[in-house]
Amino acid sequence: MAIHNPEEILKIAAVKNASDVFIISGQPLSYKIDGQIVKHDDEKLMPDDTEAIINKIYELSSDRNLTRVSDGGDDDFSFSIPKVARFRVSAYKQRGTLAAVIRIVAFDLPEPASLGIPPIVLAQGDLKKGLMLVTGPAGSGKSTTLACVIDKINNDFNDHIITMEDPIEYLHRHKKSIVSQREISLDTESYVHALRAALRQAPDVILLGELRDSETIDIAMTAAETGHLVISTLHTVGAANTIDRVIDAFPAEQQGQIRVQLAMVLKSVISQQLVPAIDGGVIPVFEIMLVNDAIKNMIRESKIHQIDSVITSSQAEGMVTMDGSLIKLFKEGKITEETALAFAVQPDLMKRRMSL
Repeated sequence: MAIHNPEEILKIAAVKNASDVFIISGQPLSYKIDGQIVKHDDEKLMPDDTEAIINKIYELSSDRNLTRVSDGGDDDFSFSIPKVARFRVSAYKQRGTLAAVIRIVAFDLPEPASLGIPPIVLAQGDLKKGLMLVTGPAGSGKSTTLACVIDKINNDFNDHIITMEDPIEYLHRHKKSIVSQREISLDTESYVHALRAALRQAPDVILLGELRDSETIDIAMTAAETGHLVISTLHTVGAANTIDRVIDAFPAEQQGQIRVQLAMVLKSVISQQLVPAIDGGVIPVFEIMLVNDAIKNMIRESKIHQIDSVITSSQAEGMVTMDGSLIKLFKEGKITEETALAFAVQPDLMKRRMSL
């Protein structure tokens, strides 16, 4: 029997350890569990059903105004149900009807080791200044990795951490550090506006939800240059692609200057993907690039295509390529050969390496 009470829907999702809930007309209420979409039952939701459920979700979110989704077609926001979980809602119109995908975010962060986050990734939080980028496709766990790094800083250092997120997912309590969390559109009008203001708010660490455009990137690099640790994300896979994306965000006449600046401030690029595990569920795969003198020179001299070979030859420093991580998981019996090849950056080369 279909459920139309959003509180009940979200409680069931939390109990099932679902990552997402789908409320879409013409489709039964569905949950994503261990990377698989599972229907609650066979009863399809009608347009009136989805509209009623989503209206009630807006009521749960402190009576948030529906104007943005009704007029603009999209809206993103977060809210909590006490003793259940926190929820990130993406409401939108499809075929003229209201729909929503809701991400479930636990109140307490799990242990990073249980999530498969390597210690060297968390160690990037020990940096005192510079730019750390966590990259990967949507839904690859970037927000969780960022939250774990911020939590480590919060536990270990007496800092002022300012986060700018759209929307806020994990709520951080003040521990050794003071944590100011700002939600775009609710607490401030834009990333650029919040980032400019943050530089006057005595920050030690700035978490920026996403590097969306050249203006945001420019201010973020300036902040990293002037003695702050700036942590942000991009929807790229691989360090080389990430560096190219940052540089290509600027006009051609500025790119030489940006290469020099990026070479100075960039400290690390952590790329991640979630891939299907043999025993069910998903498993994170990481590429880790730590900026050394060789990589700085390659960024300055526009030899980005050579970075993968430096990562491959710098395992002693803690670096690893995405394909190297996939091969390791395959050899440990955690993922299949087909999965490794499907998520590889260079599948032909990987196939040859796997046959050795």
